[in-house]
Amino acid sequence: MPGGYARLRAGLLVIALAVSGCGGVSSTVETGETTLVTMGFGAGDEIAKTRTELADKVIAPATVKIGGSAFDAQQFLAAVAAGSPPDIVYLDRQLLGTYAARGTLAPLGECVRDSQVQMGEFREAAVAEVTLRGQLYGLPESYNNRLILVNDAVVRQAGADPAEIGTADRAKLATLTRVLTGRDGGGALTRIGFDPKLPEYLPLWAKANGIMMLSEDGLKANLDDPRLIEILEYTAGLIEAQGGWGKLKAFRDTFDFFGAKNPFATGQLAAGPMDDWYLNVLANHSPQIDLSVRPFTDRNGAPIDWVTGSAWAIPAASKHKKEACAWIATMTKSDSWIAAARARADARKAAGKPFTGVYTGNRVADEKIFGDLVELKDKPVFGNAVKAVLDAQKTAFSMPSSPAGAEFKAAWQDAVNRVLSGAQSPAAALRQAQAEAQRALDLAAQPR
Repeated sequence: MPGGYARLRAGLLVIALAVSGCGGVSSTVETGETTLVTMGFGAGDEIAKTRTELADKVIAPATVKIGGSAFDAQQFLAAVAAGSPPDIVYLDRQLLGTYAARGTLAPLGECVRDSQVQMGEFREAAVAEVTLRGQLYGLPESYNNRLILVNDAVVRQAGADPAEIGTADRAKLATLTRVLTGRDGGGALTRIGFDPKLPEYLPLWAKANGIMMLSEDGLKANLDDPRLIEILEYTAGLIEAQGGWGKLKAFRDTFDFFGAKNPFATGQLAAGPMDDWYLNVLANHSPQIDLSVRPFTDRNGAPIDWVTGSAWAIPAASKHKKEACAWIATMTKSDSWIAAARARADARKAAGKPFTGVYTGNRVADEKIFGDLVELKDKPVFGNAVKAVLDAQKTAFSMPSSPAGAEFKAAWQDAVNRVLSGAQSPAAALRQAQAEAQRALDLAAQPR
């Protein structure tokens, strides 16, 4: 039981250990007033700050202490076992089912009623990810779409046509990847031709090859399907053609991904699938970039958009569920999103930079944001990019909610990593992942 799956299982077995190192996780009462503690969220930009200020007002005089760090499964489970969980958690929707199935998260039916949450405003695909066995366990936050971003200027300099880059013709993409890959005189990588984004984007590649990695009921793994083996062989081959995983990852790790010297601005990346939020990074730091965006497609050219994102949840043992509910309801309501988007739009306008919108799990908010706040007529590169994202949403799919979502994700990601490191062939790695994942799914399906 190697890899991340084993680590996760081990984490579940050690939650009864002493948690003296988990300071700052539990709720506290300071100077007679209630202070709620979050895990997994940071208020680092205007999108977060605007909404947290609104949510804080709703629960005053209670206050919220923002944890700041990423969701940590072992720390969370240890805190739950010790009776001192955070009041609010912010986590990947693909993982939520694992913690809901174990009884560590509270169902939100009562929260929705008490705070009058308008569930009809949320996107169906996002709600499905936070619903397990007919019960809602989270309120959707972001709505991340995946599309192909093409660095047009770099592609043309390499003698290729940006319009030719796509995932329908895989033989052509393999050829273009080799053409676009750059190396210096010593053979060291200077430009990634096409980054398939493994292991993270395997579900997208799988769907494009006609296979869902998990059954609709979230209980049957399809990781040893020949179509999944085929697409892993292909995508791993794209990486191998660029020098192999070790060299590609080492080069990618040098990127100033979120800054002015990002890989599109410096020509270190020619093309590849990306999350929609990266358009915001480019608009902020490289507003003059020569860029095109197109949908990820299957072999027939049909667009495919894999969406996921984060969610807000309340631990079952939280001592302040009422306040926590009001806070997360405010964080995700349409008015809060619109106010946050307006704050960013104003900041970008003042700086003379384009505002490319915010893609949320709230459909009503997005309609207002992209209908009224996003104005890109004088920035056609980003205007076309935003249109491509909105069009892609029409073909969105999400991974099914599962009572072993965390274990399932660990199993397939570990399999991809074994392939990339050369430890196993795609077929062997996915056979092992299938056994690991199905064992976890079967265990999670048993009555508790």
